[in-house]
Amino acid sequence: MKKEEAKVMAQKLQNIPNGTLSVKDCRSGGVGSALFGEQFQAVTAGKGYVEAYEPFPGIEVSFNTFLASQVSFRHGASDSALEIYYCRSGRVGWNMQGGTAVYLGAGDVTVHSMACCADSSMMFPLGYSEGISISVDLKQLHSLCPEILKDGGVEADRLRERFCAGKPWAIPSCSDLEHIFAPLFSSPGSVGMALLKLKVLEMLVYLSNRKTWGKELTQYFSRQTELIKEIHKQLTEHPDQRFTIAELSKAYLINTSTLKEIFKAVYGQPIATYMKEYRVQQAMKLLRETDASIADVANRVGYETQGKFSKAFKDVVQVLPTEYRKTYQNGE
Repeated sequence: MKKEEAKVMAQKLQNIPNGTLSVKDCRSGGVGSALFGEQFQAVTAGKGYVEAYEPFPGIEVSFNTFLASQVSFRHGASDSALEIYYCRSGRVGWNMQGGTAVYLGAGDVTVHSMACCADSSMMFPLGYSEGISISVDLKQLHSLCPEILKDGGVEADRLRERFCAGKPWAIPSCSDLEHIFAPLFSSPGSVGMALLKLKVLEMLVYLSNRKTWGKELTQYFSRQTELIKEIHKQLTEHPDQRFTIAELSKAYLINTSTLKEIFKAVYGQPIATYMKEYRVQQAMKLLRETDASIADVANRVGYETQGKFSKAFKDVVQVLPTEYRKTYQNGE
């Protein structure tokens, strides 16, 4: 599934040059807005596409597609502007102000003031992500709150007190969030703006009235997640070598349980599962692009025997390495 998602992202962004974040501004308000004002800057290690709308005065929505390892943002800092970010696919790691890092998987949401993310970096551990950002000018909402929101219990001051007074909130995926956001990715263009308005209202009512969120997503210090990325780099640059958790913990001066917990938070899987899939992906490339024997391929990706490699390969790909290579040799 992850491989197919990455292909879809690549197809969507095929006409955008590397190093470019392309913004399509579909708003009526133009500059001076909460999110895409004159102070807005973005730098990407990859490429991305952002499509921005303004369903209500002071409320902006952007659909974001990234094929990158990281995007850095800089915009106006405001503790009276709220940002809601929904991760539809991939994974997002967001280093914000105060050294806080929030990691989102598919279906997760973070809610925070735009002071938290005024100078921040979004990282994409899987190399891609798709999501929706909703920014709300709470001062404007206070003075021009639609009656339907008032009837739904939405108060700008309460939203500011709850979500803009401290660290970002991180809400795990659930059926309610899926119900709100999923239709926005599948609706026909003819009903797009009407549906967008409805879903923005629905999200604000949801945030205003939800008393508990179940198990909240854990937040980490950004220095911890940077350490985990260093460990990831060592593991993936040397797939032929086997490093134990204890060895990594000692080498990087990090508690073993913390290492395992944060690695899973960042990359979405336990280390062993992640590396098994990574080794198999590297093996698939070798089988397609080289004439190396199965035994040699197994050795290059860290398997002592051809038998263990074949079993791991079939667990992931559902076919044996010999069958996989034969498929490509036959041009299928």
